[in-house]
Amino acid sequence: MLSFERWHALVQLYADYAAALDEGRWDAWPEFFTDDAIYKLQPRENFDRGLPLATMSFESKGMLKDRVVGATDTLFHDPYYQRHVVGAPRVLAVNGAAIDSEASYVVIRTKQNALPEVYSAGRYLDRVVDTPAGLRFAQRLVIFDTELISNSIIYPI
Repeated sequence: MLSFERWHALVQLYADYAAALDEGRWDAWPEFFTDDAIYKLQPRENFDRGLPLATMSFESKGMLKDRVVGATDTLFHDPYYQRHVVGAPRVLAVNGAAIDSEASYVVIRTKQNALPEVYSAGRYLDRVVDTPAGLRFAQRLVIFDTELISNSIIYPI
């Protein structure tokens, strides 16, 4: 069982994460994670079947920082905005300082002169831990519901 203060901190972590991505503060993205964090973007079918193949897989904050450089400095793409709609996190387990949680998400993508479109929908499966800087993701699995995805995923989900 979580105290109200700790649950509020968890909700704030989810909200701050989504706001940073929606506002295009890409350099802030890795700071939501521990140094040895795992971040995977994986289709639901692979996750449900226990298959390891992921669309993206990063195994440290350093790899997340490299992705930011790639997304902002080296990849050329049609610019777009993202808007994350994230459900309240559901606490699955509390193991000492670690919280296992889950939340549904939808990401809407909007390009200049185009209607908004659902870019991705699914759930986050997270392990969140206490750090001196507050709660951080030790693991974030982004499980998207469809087998079809955009041919280019530039920004984090």
